[in-house]
Order: sequence, then C-alpha cells, then structure tokens
Amino acid sequence: MNDHDNLASRAAFARGLISRRTAMMSAAGVGAAALLAACGSSGKNPTAGSATSAKKTAAAAQDMSDTEKVINWSNWPSYIDVDDKTKARPSLDAFTKQTGIKVNYTEDYNDNDEFYAKVRPLLDAGSDTGRDVWCSTDWMVARLIRLGYVQKLDLANIPNHANLEDALTQVTFDPGRLYSLPWQSGFAGIAYNPKATGGKKVESVDQLLTDPALKGKVTLLTEMRDTVGLVLMAMGKKIESFTDADFDAAIAELQKAKEAGQIKGFTGNDYTKPLASGDTAACFAWTGDVVQLRADNPNLGYTLPTTGCTLWSDNFVIPALAKHKKNAEKLINYYYDPKVMAQVVDYVNYISPVKGTKAILQVSDPSVSSNELIFPSADTLSRAHVFRGLTAEEETKYNRKFQALVTG
Repeated sequence: MNDHDNLASRAAFARGLISRRTAMMSAAGVGAAALLAACGSSGKNPTAGSATSAKKTAAAAQDMSDTEKVINWSNWPSYIDVDDKTKARPSLDAFTKQTGIKVNYTEDYNDNDEFYAKVRPLLDAGSDTGRDVWCSTDWMVARLIRLGYVQKLDLANIPNHANLEDALTQVTFDPGRLYSLPWQSGFAGIAYNPKATGGKKVESVDQLLTDPALKGKVTLLTEMRDTVGLVLMAMGKKIESFTDADFDAAIAELQKAKEAGQIKGFTGNDYTKPLASGDTAACFAWTGDVVQLRADNPNLGYTLPTTGCTLWSDNFVIPALAKHKKNAEKLINYYYDPKVMAQVVDYVNYISPVKGTKAILQVSDPSVSSNELIFPSADTLSRAHVFRGLTAEEETKYNRKFQALVTG
C-alpha cells in the first residue's frame, strides 16, 4: 500500500502536499489493527454467488457513454496535478476540453478497506456504485478481480496501454493486465538517519534486524505486504510465489528481532517525524516519504536492498455496473499519453507507470527526471517485486499471524 517532493521547486513543495501514503495511513484514525484489516477482513467477503451475480449484472449493464459525456472518478487525496493558485486540476481540464467529457473527480478514497466497505454492499446487491473508475492498490485489485467486482478493460479503447512500463506489465494478480492499469507506483525499502546510526549506512534487512547499534531504534511498517515482503526477499524467497512455510519463516525472523529488543514498534506513515528527528535510527519506509523528508534534511539515507524491494501500484479499475465504461477507458488512455503523465508526475512525484515520461521531464524539469526514487534505473526495477495476490483464505490467515506479531 502509495509521496515525492518536487526537487525542482521548493516553493511547490511548500504547498504542504499530503502524500497519498500519508492520507492512507491517517484516514479514519487508521492504526496497526485497522491497517491490517485493510489487507483483508475475515468474514466480510461477499459470497461466490454474489460475485457471480455482479459479473452477470455487469455484462448486462448499458454503457451510457455515447449519450452522457461524464465520468465519475474516485481517487486518493492529493494525487493529481493541481494549479496552486487557482486550485484547478490542469490535466483534467485539458481532458474535458479535448473530449467534451466532464470528470466528476472525488477525493474519497482514503483507505483501501474503508473504500471497499462503501462499495461492496452496492456491488453485492447488483447496484451501481455511482462511480465509473477508481484507483485501488495491487492487493485490493486482486480481491476485486477475484470477486468479479471489476470489469475487463476494452484495450481497443486504450491504445496508449502499450506505453505501460515493462516492469509493470506482468503481475500475478492480473495476468496480461486485463482488468487494471497502474496510476502511480512506489517502493518500500530502508530509511535511516546518519546522526542516529553513528554515521553508519543501513544497507540490508539483516542489518536492520540484527545490528546492535540499532537496537531499540528500529521501526517496521504495519503494511504486511511490505514488511513481510522485504524479509522474505532477504531470506532468498520470491514474493511472487512464496509458500505458507516461507511466510511463517519470515514471521519467525521478525518475532526473533522483536523479542531481542531490536524493534521499537510498527508504524504507518507516522515513522517520518521520529526518523527526521533521530528518535528512530532506521526503518522500513516508502520512497516518497523519504524524498519529501530530504527536502528539509538531505542527509537522510535510503536503501533499496540488493536482495529486493517491494513495488506497489495504485491501479485504475472500472467497477461492475459502471454507466460510463467507454468514457473511463478514454480517460485512462489520456493519462497514458507520456506528455499528460509527465504533467502529473511533475506535481505528485510518484513513479510513473508510463514509458516516455522521463524524456519529457528531462527537458521540462531535469531534477525530477534524474531522481532515482522517481525514475528508477533498469537495475533498480529489476530488484523490485510485487507481492503475489492472495486467496481469501490466505488473506485471513496471513493477516491474523501478522497482527499477532504487531500487537503481541
């Protein structure tokens, strides 16, 4: 589970942009237990029958795109380009001018599970959610596909999908990208404050979990897929294809570090202030947070472990029963134009999923285009992996074990 500062313009950074991940962690008082619930709540998944019903209803739903020039798009807060003076959204305004399609853009996606709780009863009942497109994190996309709550994309309406970065084309939760296309992406790795580490770099998960110099000054993430994923890769496992035994072994490593007093706690996005002050020496952290923190403290260190880092994306999906599917596909196609995506990335500074964006920013904003955490090299991308999709049973089982670790 979503973040970067605009290094070319400190004035733009000073706008106080709330990161997508900050919003995710702070929404509705999300803490460890709530975030774990966001990864999958037992006993609350729709039945297979209701999923089938949703699929049938979706197939029969009439697309009103030809007569109703509108799109209802739900997205995370502070996750699109904004004119800081007028508060307009330039890329959306340009889309409307170009197509005549009005976009009702709503920032009501504050947390995956919270949003799912709003739309699931409607989809389960075979009712329209009132939305044509939204952006869900990888693992939530896996659930939505599994339950039949999202529609296949008509890629004929999205020819620019060919611009998708190669590293994001094949994911286990959506083989062939038939149901989803990334909006923005990010990494999880290791951040450290040299003042608190005695000038030492923290370059591996093993060092983070065992180095006596860091004892009691380490925090990990409450996002199970990032924390367990980083440990799995450090153990030589593949997060695209790990087993129950592999997961249990990773939990055991984390439990050992916790019992040894190495870990002072598990956090959401609230690791940032202690990291900046030095109260936390090192932690698992999301790239975008560190880019933002470096605007004020350029000495903060960040490592994407050689054993591998997690790569997450928030993805466009079109829900079952959406009334304006073709219009939504035109919107996705529009944002997969490198020029348009460059405009968005230059403002939000996430990792672009669209080829050609970097070349444009090399001219318009070189400092952003040269930032490895925004435009990672091929070598970095080769070490980035997506946590595999889970079955409903696995979600419940793994979340229970991880929550026991976090709260025990």
